[in-house]
Amino acid sequence: MDLRELALVTFSILAQMSVGAFLVLGVVKYFVARKAGVEEADRMGDRSLIAIIIVLGLGMLASLLHLGSPLSAPRAVTNFATSWLSREILSGSIFIVLGALYAILQWFKLGPSVLRTVIGWLAALVGIVLVFCMAMVYMLPTQPAWNNLATPVSFFTTTLLLGALAMGAAFVANYAYIQKKNPGCADLQCQLLRSTLRWIAVFSVIMLGVEFVVTPVYLVSLATGVPQAVESAKLIAGPLGALFLIRMILAFVGAGVFGFFLYQNAQSAGREKLLGYMAYTAFVLVLAAEVLGRLVFYSSRVGITL
Repeated sequence: MDLRELALVTFSILAQMSVGAFLVLGVVKYFVARKAGVEEADRMGDRSLIAIIIVLGLGMLASLLHLGSPLSAPRAVTNFATSWLSREILSGSIFIVLGALYAILQWFKLGPSVLRTVIGWLAALVGIVLVFCMAMVYMLPTQPAWNNLATPVSFFTTTLLLGALAMGAAFVANYAYIQKKNPGCADLQCQLLRSTLRWIAVFSVIMLGVEFVVTPVYLVSLATGVPQAVESAKLIAGPLGALFLIRMILAFVGAGVFGFFLYQNAQSAGREKLLGYMAYTAFVLVLAAEVLGRLVFYSSRVGITL
């Protein structure tokens, strides 16, 4: 795998994680605001906005390396009407602009709350479009290993799973900051944190289940497909087998095992430090799993020669 493909791995993982984190943050803030008020929702989630925008920005920078010449990026958008790659670049650019705008307005409380909310959900919608465009870029008839329904499904699963666990880690870090700087509001934030982590744990297990259903179906479709698809299946079972197996184990331990214990321990107060270790570990393990999965994705292609 060359530098350009490593750049694609970096971009795709970071961009999808950013979109997922933005979506999860929006949903969490909505329910926390209904339960405890807008002020507590902002206190819980606003600091993570900066990290989301920085991560997405790094992902977009990595994507420029794949173009060979970063100066060619503006020209790549001109084929918007016919090219999924152009749509990906355009939607990614719009997402980072809207996300950054929302972060600035929200951080400094500029403008009416309704306006900020609308911009935030517009950014989330564009993020969904971005992930869809990313998936469609690989739906190529000449690449049977990519031209499969499993590609968009796995991209969105990565988006939601990584986004949820990233926000779980972010909420834990935010609570530690609040506990240190403003102990007076830490008790309510602790309750909100534990409730949120329980839902994140449940959601992560569900997303893991989706991955564990889609993956074997995908492998069977390759093994029973055209010769090039069969060759891809052999690569995954052979030279790429170790990476594939490690990826599945890391995902199971991170989202499944740690997700279960995260849910169990989030039901009782006084275990916030342990919850922090679990949330961080689950996120790191699943991030490593998704990176390995994306390496297998790019390395297993066998193209049809026209």
